[in-house]
Order: sequence, then C-alpha cells, then structure tokens
Amino acid sequence: MRKLSFRQKLAIGVVLAGMTAPVLASHSWGNYHWKRTTAELTVPTGDNVSGIWDAHLDQAITDWNRSTVINSPEVAGSTNPKNCRAVAGTIQVCNGKYGFNGWLGIASIWLSGGHISQGTTKVNDSYFNTATYNTPSWRQLVMCQEIGHDWGLGHQDEDFNTDDTRSCMDYTSAPQGNESPDAHDYDQLLAIYNHTESGMSINGNASSAAPEPGDTPADWGRPVHFDRQGRPDTFVQELGQGQKKITHVFWALGEGPRNIRR
Repeated sequence: MRKLSFRQKLAIGVVLAGMTAPVLASHSWGNYHWKRTTAELTVPTGDNVSGIWDAHLDQAITDWNRSTVINSPEVAGSTNPKNCRAVAGTIQVCNGKYGFNGWLGIASIWLSGGHISQGTTKVNDSYFNTATYNTPSWRQLVMCQEIGHDWGLGHQDEDFNTDDTRSCMDYTSAPQGNESPDAHDYDQLLAIYNHTESGMSINGNASSAAPEPGDTPADWGRPVHFDRQGRPDTFVQELGQGQKKITHVFWALGEGPRNIRR
C-alpha cells in the first residue's frame, strides 16, 4: 500500500477537522454588550406587560437565562407601557396598542461608554390583536427576539421566506418552532461575554435621561441596516457625549417603509 506524503496527510487532517469542529455562531448585534463584572449578568428584566403577555415574557426570560452568562431576575416594571421609557441598568418590557405603523416589536438599547446601559422591548398589540398575529407562536417569537436584541444578539437569518434555523433570532413568516433560542444563540452569548471587566457595574453609573423609544422611524434616528425587502430595520440616534440609542424593528409581513435614505 502506497504511503501518503506529509502534504496529503495534512490535507486529510484539515478536512477531518472541518467535519468534526463545532459550527460557531456569528450573529452579535454590532458588538453591543453590557459590562460584565461578575460570572453572570444579573440585569433585571422589568415586567410592564398585561396578562396575555405574562406567560410569553416569563418563558423568554427563562429561555435566555439558560445561557451560562445570563441570570436575569424578572422584577416589577418601572415604566409606563404607553411610552416604555428606559430605566438605567434594566431591560423594561412593555406592550400596548402602539398603532398600525408597520411593526410587531422593537428593541432599543442605549450605549454609554461603549456598553449597553439600558434597554427596552415593546410589542405592538395593534397587530397582535388581529387574527394573523394573535397566536402563541407569533407572540413568543417576537418577545424572545426583541429581548435577545437587548442582550446584544443579531439575527441568524434574515430571509422571511425560509426557516433555516429553530431560533427566535430568525426572520421568518412561519414562527412555529422558532419561539426560543437555540444552541447557536447561546454560543454567541458566550462569545460576546467571554470576558469580565473591572470598574463599576453599568447598573450603577448609567443615566436614564434619554429619549423614549418612540413608535415611528422619525423617533429612531438614522437607518443603518436594511432587511432583504429593503426595509430599514436598525436605526442609530446620536445623543451626544458619546451616548447613542440603537433601535431594532421587527416589521409585520409586507409592511414597513422602503427607500428611506441612509
């Protein structure tokens, strides 16, 4: 039997390694992250939602807490659901009839000193009260995804016509089976929060004196990312003194603005 050369053995080794190596996640949201000073992030999630959303919020918090770097306590909400104003050092989650303005959910984060200082999630009952979206799967998918954005995750897939993942961090028109994070989401959280940082926790030095999330693109600042349908889905608002507000939008199927200038 002919012996293999060193180069042939090396080539085979590379192929085998590629077959056995784990697939690494790569869907962080712009490298946005909370300051991690302890083994786990204990940023509280504030419950400002009504009864129909309670179980969905509970499940989303439980799902994200399955990550080894997140241990978020669910606490009583500290804001008015109508405007869902951010509270320093927390994620505030709200629902309300925000109008037929195209979106199912929005997640907003405020950056201070390069870190997330506060976050909000809003889910829009104007749509979730309709037959199309008033389903457990749609409610859970959107709730899970918007809170995932508040932790610093982006999308795994942005094609509404496919269902390539089983993750809530997926754009899809078929939400059933995509209501929770998957292993790639937890891997990405590990990659984002793979270090601890010294200094005061962001919980203690953030300011909540910032604009409300708002309900229309005019409230969100400059569009910086567009989905495959040409709709702006990420906006940046400069607040001065090195602070920014970043807003992600989950548009309803077939709705949302197009041709907005960058």
